[in-house]
Amino acid sequence: MTGGEQGQELATSQGAVAPRAGDADRESVAERLRVAAGEGRIELAELEERLDRAYSAKTYAELDVLVADLPQERPPGLPAGTDTETLVLKTRLGNIKQGGRWTVPRRIIAECKMLSIVIDFTEAACAHRDVTVEASCGTGSIQLIVPQGWAVQIDASSTNAAHISNKATATADPASPTLTVVGHPRAGHIKIKQLRRRR
Repeated sequence: MTGGEQGQELATSQGAVAPRAGDADRESVAERLRVAAGEGRIELAELEERLDRAYSAKTYAELDVLVADLPQERPPGLPAGTDTETLVLKTRLGNIKQGGRWTVPRRIIAECKMLSIVIDFTEAACAHRDVTVEASCGTGSIQLIVPQGWAVQIDASSTNAAHISNKATATADPASPTLTVVGHPRAGHIKIKQLRRRR
């Protein structure tokens, strides 16, 4: 082994060489920060600051410090029916449509960059009074379709509210679920619409 190779090995073993983070790593940390803000763990101003740092981070160490004071993504010890009742929809190679007959969990995470996600609740079975959708998109779009009777509210921790459109404004049925949307669109849009009653 040459002197240069020994020096390189030593530097790596001592941690002097920091592993580089990729776009997927930065986006994953950004999503954790948005979820934490939606749960009230960090304030909106701090969310914006941490997001800026996340998207400009070059190493894993820079990303780790941004979430060091937050719980793990799936913290142990949560009450039954809380953490396990989460549907995660993240676009990879194509658009996503969640529709037809399906069972609505208590929490839904929808994330896309350039593609689209459609979540259609009109034929779904929902046993919960409150359902939360945490939606974030880059230049893509997320559309939520709810049946008549459902109430929809935009959470106060949402960002870039001008890109969130809620047209589900019909009178709510007290016996129907309430959908809370925690929206974080960047250049894309989040749209909520309501199925019209058939005449």
